[in-house]
Amino acid sequence: MDEAVPALATGQASTDVVTDKPINVYIWDMDETLILLKSLLDGSYAGSFDGLKDRDKSTEIGKRWENLILELCDEHFFYEEGLEKILDQHMVKVWDDLYSLTDKYTDGWLSSAHKLLGEAIGKSAAAPSANSSSINCIVTSGSLIPSLAKCLLYRLDDVVSSENVYSSWEAGKLQCFKWIKERFDGPNIRFCAIGDGPEECSAAQVMKWPFIKVEFHPEGPHRFPGLDMATIQNYMDVIYESSSKDG
Repeated sequence: MDEAVPALATGQASTDVVTDKPINVYIWDMDETLILLKSLLDGSYAGSFDGLKDRDKSTEIGKRWENLILELCDEHFFYEEGLEKILDQHMVKVWDDLYSLTDKYTDGWLSSAHKLLGEAIGKSAAAPSANSSSINCIVTSGSLIPSLAKCLLYRLDDVVSSENVYSSWEAGKLQCFKWIKERFDGPNIRFCAIGDGPEECSAAQVMKWPFIKVEFHPEGPHRFPGLDMATIQNYMDVIYESSSKDG
């Protein structure tokens, strides 16, 4: 499988989206944006809190996630299965407990990121989305299979479809952004990239898309919890209204 193309979409033709209603395509980075792993492992997340967070606990949580991801990839991986069908009852509890522990340690980072992705596509507990006018994509620098495993373990599979997960491992994020642009081409499509790294920022600039930089530092302007749809929409409106005037 080519890890630079969307998961489960090898050979899929570009999809022209024709609609009178504006459609927003949100391109999310995974690591250190939707989830925290490297910063937990190396202690940089705890370090940003000036001693208020236990660094050893951060590293322990990160290692537990790392082991769980490797175990899922090595022993069984089927993205379309619910994880309860793959993991036994003990492992489901381990997974649930680790998710809850991580969410508590990070002050709700995981759950608030998941909530925002749900809101992005019009999905909520009160009003599930049947025909969403918006689309979530993930572009990650990690290789494809571990990235899909992370989507499952971090409970992102109900807000991001497997065919919308892209790995930039070989092609780079700019190329992935171009593929997404080609795939969701249309006159009323608006794109927005959200991430923490310079590569996705640079790629968004080339594409002339709004970019929102996420930081885990407690004083960061955009982080979880905190980042909301109103902020994202404001960024998009500024860029697209400006482009419209220039045109």
